[in-house]
Amino acid sequence: MVSLREFTDDVVETDVLVVGAGAAGLLAGIKADDMNADVAICSKGLFRKSGATVMSTGGMEVAIGHGDPTDNPDVHFIDTVVGGEYINDQRLVETLTREAVERLVDLERMGIVFERQEDGRLFQFAPGGAHARVVILGDLAGSHYMVALNREVMRRNIRIFEEVMITNLLTSNGAISGAIGLDIKKGELITFKSKAVILATGGAGQIYKYTSNPVQATGDGRAMAYRVGAELIDMEMVQFHPTGLAYPPERRGTLVTEAVRMIGAYLLNNRGERFMKRYDPQRMELAKRDVVARAICTEVREGRGTEWGGVYLDASHIPEDVIERRLGVTRRKILFLTGMDIAKEPIHVYPTCHYFMGGVRAEPDCSTKIPGLFVAGEEMGGVHGANRLGGNSITTLIVFGWRAGISAAKYARNTDYKPINPSDVMRERERIFGFLDKKDFIHPMKVKRELQEVMWENVGIVRTGDSMKNALNVVKRIKMQDLPRVGVPDGSRRYRMDWVEAIELGNMLTVAEMVTRAAMFRKESRGAHVRDDYPQKDNRNWLVHTVIRMVDGEMKVWTEPVELIKLKPPEMLEAAYYE
Repeated sequence: MVSLREFTDDVVETDVLVVGAGAAGLLAGIKADDMNADVAICSKGLFRKSGATVMSTGGMEVAIGHGDPTDNPDVHFIDTVVGGEYINDQRLVETLTREAVERLVDLERMGIVFERQEDGRLFQFAPGGAHARVVILGDLAGSHYMVALNREVMRRNIRIFEEVMITNLLTSNGAISGAIGLDIKKGELITFKSKAVILATGGAGQIYKYTSNPVQATGDGRAMAYRVGAELIDMEMVQFHPTGLAYPPERRGTLVTEAVRMIGAYLLNNRGERFMKRYDPQRMELAKRDVVARAICTEVREGRGTEWGGVYLDASHIPEDVIERRLGVTRRKILFLTGMDIAKEPIHVYPTCHYFMGGVRAEPDCSTKIPGLFVAGEEMGGVHGANRLGGNSITTLIVFGWRAGISAAKYARNTDYKPINPSDVMRERERIFGFLDKKDFIHPMKVKRELQEVMWENVGIVRTGDSMKNALNVVKRIKMQDLPRVGVPDGSRRYRMDWVEAIELGNMLTVAEMVTRAAMFRKESRGAHVRDDYPQKDNRNWLVHTVIRMVDGEMKVWTEPVELIKLKPPEMLEAAYYE
């Protein structure tokens, strides 16, 4: 009988395997451990130093009413659904907004102390929402979350697998049986035998030429979930943050925190106009992200941009002591990256790929249609609909990371380990190590750059049917002709990041195809999905989720109506709407 150990260098058994070590993954691991599950966490990068959370400079939306006494979870729910253009899964939004306050208290118990007003109440402000709701931790927020959560992980009996990339999930009769990972440090294969897997790998911004995402954000979780039969929803909904650096060119896409606009910075075109008055005269620079990003894109396309293909972000009118007190770290970061001091001169900005609203379809308890597979954080689709409000990302990580850990532990408690077929491990080993055995190969970076360029130009901020058809043809050609030839020179297998890039490329192509097919399918403009050939929102025909799943080895796309269980668009309340 063939043994599993013939094809793997190590076998690890655990109740709950968490894939991803950002805030959602760490909190999931913490809560699963609290439920007495045996927990292992895999981080593709350096533990405590990689992923998106540690890079975060934003706050957390919590309707606690300290910034505005009229705010409450019901208003937070309305803002989130309206901001998401009504295609949110309202069950998930209800969970998010109801549990945010309690989770904030839990975070403070862990040592994360948010900024206060003089009377001791939380300091809150309003980025794109109706009320002052976002609590903040200065302009190094992500590091504060990660320090506290890592401290909680380290004092528990949780096993950490640092620099281990999970490459595929394993199933038995349709249920999760484990996962396979590459130990990047050793160049060896690890097989994880687990009752439950929590995917918390974040976004997929690396499929675009310009992104605020870390290098690890290659859509691994979405691609792996797709390969085992999970459904993904609303994958066309990709948020482009309005203010990425446009200068210098080598730093283009680096995020400039929303906090710069929150303290009063202006967006100006090359005529010196505060152009947001044409697009949202009430909120101006603090309008929803999709509105601001589209406005900047329009200004540049119509010839009112700067010489570096962006617009100006000008904070020079704000007192220097205010900038230093509120954004001292950001000021020094921008000075280092651009040579420009935001307290004294405007900088050049343009939208950058920032966040995926689309993701794996899940229930409020974070379970999916695949028994034993759970998702958390940005991995989960449906929370934010067509556009995410600033501050709701951290809230999503915390609320659903917490829930995923509890749900996965409960599932693991009531199930047995499923058998792992050695042939599945053998095939994955052949696929992974096959990148090292090719004579005439194409380097993964060459293909990766082509993919990023075609996605940015054709399925970016503004799309058309023709541009997306072009992108899909390129993606299909790369998958059929180039991917089989992708390889890296053989030699030492330790710390081979080109090898990791070769493995990631397949995931990136899968996610790029999902985004493109879903965007082609939705024939309207809504939130972050903007089509020049269908410029209007169409609630009569497109108040739906796009759904993607593998069927007989092919990627299938269809739509399902949004369940408007609590809130409907205003026009649907009128009888004439149905005539």
